[in-house]
Parts: sequence; structure tokens; C-alpha cells
Amino acid sequence: MGVIAKQSIRGTIVTYLGIAVGVVTTFFVLTRFLTAEEIGLARVLIDTAVLFIGLAQLGTSSSIIRFYPYFHDEEQKDHGFFFWAMVVPFIGFVLFALIYWLCRAPIAMWFGEKSPLFVEYYYLVLPLAFFMLYQTICESTCNVLMHIVLPRAVRELVVRIGLLALYLLYAFRIVSLDGFVIGLCAVYAIAAIINLCYFFSLQPIRLKPDWTFLKENKQLVRRYLMYTGFLIVSAATTTLAPTLSSFFVTAKMGLDNTGIFAIATYMAVLVSVPYRSVTAIASPQLARAIKENNREECTKLIQQVTRNLLLIGGFILLAIWFNIDLIFHILPNGAIYATAKNVVLILGVSQLVLATFSICLTALNYSRFYAFSLLLSLILTAGAIVLNNYLVPQLGMEGAAFSNLISYGLYYVLIIATFVPLCRIHIVDKRWGYTLLLIAVLFALNYLWQTYLPALNIWLDSLLRSFIILGSGAWIAYKANLSPEIKNTLNIKH
Repeated sequence: MGVIAKQSIRGTIVTYLGIAVGVVTTFFVLTRFLTAEEIGLARVLIDTAVLFIGLAQLGTSSSIIRFYPYFHDEEQKDHGFFFWAMVVPFIGFVLFALIYWLCRAPIAMWFGEKSPLFVEYYYLVLPLAFFMLYQTICESTCNVLMHIVLPRAVRELVVRIGLLALYLLYAFRIVSLDGFVIGLCAVYAIAAIINLCYFFSLQPIRLKPDWTFLKENKQLVRRYLMYTGFLIVSAATTTLAPTLSSFFVTAKMGLDNTGIFAIATYMAVLVSVPYRSVTAIASPQLARAIKENNREECTKLIQQVTRNLLLIGGFILLAIWFNIDLIFHILPNGAIYATAKNVVLILGVSQLVLATFSICLTALNYSRFYAFSLLLSLILTAGAIVLNNYLVPQLGMEGAAFSNLISYGLYYVLIIATFVPLCRIHIVDKRWGYTLLLIAVLFALNYLWQTYLPALNIWLDSLLRSFIILGSGAWIAYKANLSPEIKNTLNIKH
């Protein structure tokens, strides 16, 4: 796991630098200078663009990682692979842009009453989605070349700093609301251009299809087309599910509640930050191991990833929850956003589940049993739609959060139940179980502390609980050697 560990740690460092910018942006600029409705508008525009590119890329991001080992040979030739990586998403964008244009009327009817601002800026989602699409595609191509740090820096630093500047320009009314939405597009345009330039600088890239190679490997072409066709259908479900809660809150409760829900989501997403860097570099390694039918390496890799992400993500969730009251206390207009306190915890647990087990979905998609994930994704989306439609009117934002947790919990239970017997790969070990037990005990200790030791000072109480309980937990994790990989990476002797 040497390459994975080094690249992942560098990527995670960059990510957390971006988070530092994001914390300033989200908690001290957005909540101070923008209304909840304006925050909600930005959120739903970006969520819509994310949904759009999930469909428009026609499965290219996954196909790049899965099939690059088949095109790449020892002579460092890629046989025109990157030509298709760039052209296929463009075709998908044109196709879904037409569908998006035709769907304006029904979408306007659904959102128009509670969120008319979204309908007003409906068409500006298209340029935003285009630039986000090619930022994502270029990032995936860099991943297979084992260079994740700069694309990660673009996503986590360049975009965040650009958005911070944009929010400040709007806050001081240097740009209008129209200029603000156009600025969103400009920020992602800059990110896409930087990623594209970096990709072409890594090695000589030939954007010319190698027709001879394709003719000689017709079975590979058929497999690629079948896999891509499967991903097109699968993306319609798996991409929709994560954004459903935001859309239901927007349609049924209005953009102001979307803004509050967005702030809670920003906090919860911190739990899954390490997963982004780890899976970005682990996925190509996993694809190669599956191609070579190396079950032992697959098992080792998956166990390491799930164990480490559970440990890191669990401690991040604990840190957020231990200090949640303090966070809302120091947050500008914190009383408004504190209504989503329980939403943060529910979404945080959901993010922990996602971060821990997403590698299992990745492995299933790269295996010959990838078609099973389509059925599971249909269950995920259907469950999310039913749950959101029922729980959001009943419980509001907490209903949306519960919908997210329940649907993803069921989804990953089914993935594991499918993946383990089909691929004959064990995904957890004893250390994983001990890690889960440790996290549960720390949550219980925090509850007992807050119940029987009333806080006299919010700052002192949060700091003491964090230092004593989390510090003890970290010491136990170290002594119990719950993550040999982290200890080795940090050069800590056993």
C-alpha cells in the first residue's frame, strides 16, 4: 500500500487545506453575508449540475479506470484511449443538454411555487455542468496515471478559493445575483482548463483513435460498450440518489431551508473527505488486481481501505459531534442553522457508511458481476424517492437526512451481501470490528458526559470532552494497532 498511502496522504493534506478554505467560506462568509435562500440557490444549482454530469459523462469516469489497463502496454502506448475519454462525454453532454432543455416546463412546475429563483436560472446549469464535466474527466485521467495531487488541489483549493472570492464579491454587491451565478460557471471553467493543461503535461498524449488496435481487440470493444451502456443506466440512479434529499427540500420547503440543509451537509461531508483521496488512488490498483484475478491482493486492499476509512472517518464524525454546539455558537447567525443539529449527525453517519464501503461498490463494478450493481442502484434510487416523498413532509430536513441514511444503509448491506459470495473476497477483519466498537464506546462516553456533567462554559466543555475522550480513543487505537498502515506511514514503531 506504499503508493496508495503516499498519494493518499498527499491528496488528503491538499484536501484538508481546501477544507480550511471551505470552513472559512461556509461558516464565516456564507452564513454572515448571504441569506439562507441565496445559499440554497447556489447549492441546488451545483447539485443539478452534478446530477447532469453524472448522466452526461456516459460512465466515462469509471470506464477510464476499469479499461485503461487493457489499452496501456509496456511500451507506454495508450492506443488512442484518451481520445475516447474526451469525446464520449462531449456526446453525452449534447444529448442530455437537449433532454434538459425539453424538461424545463415540468421541472418549473415542481420547483416554481417554493423556489422560483432556481427556475429563473435554470439554463445556466448547462455551462456550469459542461465545465464541471471536463474537470471531472481530466481528474479521472490523471488518476489512472497515478497523479492525483494537483487535480485534487484544483478541486479542493482552486475551486474553493474561487468560490470564496465570488461570495465576497457578491456579499459586498460588487457583482449582482446574475453576476454571481455566471461567476459560478467561471470558477469551474478555470478548474477545467487547469486540469486539462496538467493532463497534457504528464506525458505525450495522442488524441487520435488507434483503429488498428480496436479492430484487433473486438471483444474488448464489445466489453467496453456493454460496460458503458450499463453505466449510463446505472448513473441515472446512483447519481440521482445523493441529490434527491436536496431537491425534495428545495421543492417542498423552499430555498431557505435548502440553505440550512446545505450547511448541515457541508459539515457532514467532512467525514468522507479521506475517502476521496484514498479511493482515487486505490481504484486503479484495484482494477489491475481484478484484471489479473489476484483475489489475495483484492482482499488485502479492500480490508485496508475499509478499516482505515472507518477509523479516520469515525474520529472526524466524533470530533464534529463533540463540538457541534460550539460550532453553532460561533457560527454567524448560528441560531438559524442550529435547527439542523440532528441533521448533521444523521448525515454524518450516512457519510461514514458511504466512505467505509464505497470501495466494495468499486470492486463490484470492476468485476465481471458489475451488472448486479444496476439492480442495487435501482433499489437505492427507488428507496430514496419513496423515503424522501414520505419523510420530508413529515419530518422536514431530518426526514431528508433519515431518507439518505436508510437508503444508503440498505444499499451497502445489499452490495456486501452480493459482493462477498460472488467475488469470494472478505472485506473486514478483526481490527475493523474493534474499530467500530471503539467508535461506539466513545459516542456513549460523550452522551454520558453531557447527561451527568452539565456544561458551565460551552468552550471549556467542548475542549475538555474532545481532549479527554477523543485523546483517550486515539491512544487506544494506537496501542491496539488498529491501523498498521497509518503507523507505518507516520514512521511510528510498533
